[in-house]
Amino acid sequence: MSTRWQQRGRDMLYPLAAAGLAFLMAAGVLAALGASPLQAYAALVKGAFGSRNALAETLVKATPLLLVGLGICIAFRGQVINIGGEGQMIVGALLATALGLAFPHWPGWVMIPLAMLVAMMGGAVWGGIPGVLKAYYNVNEILSTIMMNAIAVQLMNYLLRGPMIDPVQAQRASQIPQTAALAAAYRLPRWVPTRLHLGALLAVVLAVVVYFLLWRTGWGYRIRAVGHNPHAARYAGIPVKRYTVLALVLSGAFAGLAGMVQVYGVNYRMITDGSATGFTGGAGFNGIVAALLGQLHPLGTIPAAVLFGALLVGANAMQRAVQVPSALVTALNGLVVVFVVSSEYFRRRARKRRLLQQTAASAATAVAPSSPED
Repeated sequence: MSTRWQQRGRDMLYPLAAAGLAFLMAAGVLAALGASPLQAYAALVKGAFGSRNALAETLVKATPLLLVGLGICIAFRGQVINIGGEGQMIVGALLATALGLAFPHWPGWVMIPLAMLVAMMGGAVWGGIPGVLKAYYNVNEILSTIMMNAIAVQLMNYLLRGPMIDPVQAQRASQIPQTAALAAAYRLPRWVPTRLHLGALLAVVLAVVVYFLLWRTGWGYRIRAVGHNPHAARYAGIPVKRYTVLALVLSGAFAGLAGMVQVYGVNYRMITDGSATGFTGGAGFNGIVAALLGQLHPLGTIPAAVLFGALLVGANAMQRAVQVPSALVTALNGLVVVFVVSSEYFRRRARKRRLLQQTAASAATAVAPSSPED
């Protein structure tokens, strides 16, 4: 047991070191711009955690990252790469919003769980389509999920400028692409007076659920077995294609739920600027990085999502404190992505080297002559 935890601790050092190098490189950029890196990072931390409202905003930003990251953990454990979180969030949000607008007088305790279910189903379908293409037609899931993102964005633009547009906007020349506001009863409960809503607690609970799903259930074992070695899994009687599809279906379901939480917990309507990030805020992609930083472990994704939420919230405070563009945080996110993904290569090399050393030590022990008895 201790050896396993020691190995996990060593594995965690790689993404942490990678994130540290990203921050160090960003410090060099800050210095080149004539700003103090220590002052900038102090302002960023204070802006993200320095008050009750700041902490609440950080957790609000972290919630969709965590939900998308949980889906990424499932998909990557099944050895499929889901780049379609943006589209799955959009489809889940569209369905949940349409449901809430269609039945504005239902009680909130009925509508909110139903909207969650509908959003998860929409995201699951949007993720399951690339899953079927991957499993049965060998279509690269990276390409298909990205293409599904583009389809979802155009669908959102059509609906928010046409059938689902706010009637008030339809009468104005502005024609802002947004829906009407949801009924007040459909809003997720908040920690007043902040914007922190129940979705944050739900995401943490679901992280524990995903942990038990992957490591304590037969479904999770089969998904991981397919991810480790699909040929051995097939030989053991596991339907590889079915569990490949299941991995992407579950991944899409969590992304769809993230879209619903954004509408019912933050915006109370669906609104966009015509791009995916106009609604998602980039959570569909940032959730991938959060999952990678968390070592594709549901519980490890929780602090990773909070870290990226803090970067997003603290950017404005850093901008005001040292007069640098807040877009520098976007560049910092990119650096973290590059370094964390690169660290996976070195982590795998180190693990392979340890396995070879353990195998060699076991073989030497097996062939060593027994000591003569006196």
